[in-house]
Amino acid sequence: MVTVNVVVLAGRLSDVPEVKSMPSGDQVTRFRLHVPDPGKRVLPLPVSAWDKLARKGCERLTKGDAVLVRGHLVRRFFRDGGGGRSVTEVVAREVKKL
Repeated sequence: MVTVNVVVLAGRLSDVPEVKSMPSGDQVTRFRLHVPDPGKRVLPLPVSAWDKLARKGCERLTKGDAVLVRGHLVRRFFRDGGGGRSVTEVVAREVKKL
């Protein structure tokens, strides 16, 4: 069985990207991408950029910018307020301002 996990999205940033240093020393840039849904709704999708190339593409982005994101989907599990939660997000390999 062949599997493919590739995502290509174009949308607008809902806020300024946030850069965070992790305990491991790695840096991650996170933002929410608003992508139009064919049903005239907007899907707010969380995006994280760990790769140096992807983070570089986020450097001068600001709220409302149109961007193209290439990457893959991941699902993270964590504890929040005593309960288990999960989030599905896009891990960007490339971020380009349109």
